[in-house]
Amino acid sequence: MKPTPIHRRSTQRASIIAIAAAIAAVVVAAAPGATKPQWIVFSAAPKGSTTTQLFRIRTTGGVVDQITKGALPAIAPSFSSDGKTILFTRLGSGIFRVNLDGTGLRRLTSNGRDSYPTSSPDGRQIAFVRPFKGNWRVHMMSSTGAGERVLPQAPLASRPSWTRQGLLIPSEGDLVRINDATGKIEKYYGAEIDPVWGLNQTAVSPDTSTIAFIGSRKPDPGDMECGEGPCQRFALYTQDIRGKKSPRQLVRDGGPATFSPDGKRLALVARNGLVLWSLADGTSKTIATGNAYPTVAAPPAWQPR
Repeated sequence: MKPTPIHRRSTQRASIIAIAAAIAAVVVAAAPGATKPQWIVFSAAPKGSTTTQLFRIRTTGGVVDQITKGALPAIAPSFSSDGKTILFTRLGSGIFRVNLDGTGLRRLTSNGRDSYPTSSPDGRQIAFVRPFKGNWRVHMMSSTGAGERVLPQAPLASRPSWTRQGLLIPSEGDLVRINDATGKIEKYYGAEIDPVWGLNQTAVSPDTSTIAFIGSRKPDPGDMECGEGPCQRFALYTQDIRGKKSPRQLVRDGGPATFSPDGKRLALVARNGLVLWSLADGTSKTIATGNAYPTVAAPPAWQPR
C-alpha cells in the first residue's frame, strides 16, 4: 500500500524534529562554558540499615548512586584534586580511596582512628589526622599511602583543608596555615571557631576568604526536651576571615558544610535532606536523596571542576 500524503507529511515532520533535537544537543554540548553538573558525595544510612555508606548525586538532583558497601561505616569523604576518586574514612579500619563509581577500592592506612583525609592540589600527597595520647596530630602520606609520617612541628589539629594557599588546620579556635613538610605554623588567620564543637567540622573556601563551622547556639525558649534543662542546640556559622568580621549564624540546626569549587555555595545536611545554600542571597535548594538518609557525622564533598 502506498503512503498517503498525510502519512508522508507526518513522517517528514517526525524526521525534522528528530534531526533538530540532535543538532540542539550537539550545540549545547559544544557551547563555550557548558559543563556537566558536578557530583556531591555524602554519607548516609541506606534504607533498612544504620551503617552509613557513601552516596553520590548530581548538583541538579536525580538518581542517587551508592558508592560503598560493608559492615563498617564510611564517612568524611573528600575528592582527589582531579575529581575522579574519593578519599574517605572507614571507621575502625583506616583511610581508603575509591573511584567515583565505586570501583577500585583501595586501603591506604591501617589505623582504625585515622580520619579527615584531604588531597594536595597537585594530587601527590594526602594529609589526615590521627589521635595520639588523646590529641589529634597531622600526618602526611603519598597519594598511594606510602611514606606515612607525622608532621612533628604541627600544633594539635582537627579536620585539615588543603587549598592552593597551603595546608590549613583548625587549632585552638583559630585557623592556621602550616608547612606541609614540617608542620611549622606559617600564618594565623584570626578565626573565631567554636573551640568545643567546631574544630572537626570546619570547611575553608577555595580562596581562603571564608570558613564555615558548627557551633553551639542559644536554646529555644521553653525547650525542656532534655529534662530539667534545655538541650544543647547547634547551628552552622560562617565567617569572613579576610575582614576580621565576627561569625554569623547561617542555618539553625544545620550540619557541617562544604564549599562549592567557586566558593559561592555550600552543601550541607539540614531538614533531613541535602541542601545547597547560596551565600550571596541566602536562597537554598533541597535535593531529594530517596532511600539514602543523610547524616551529619561529617561534611559532604563537592566535586572540583
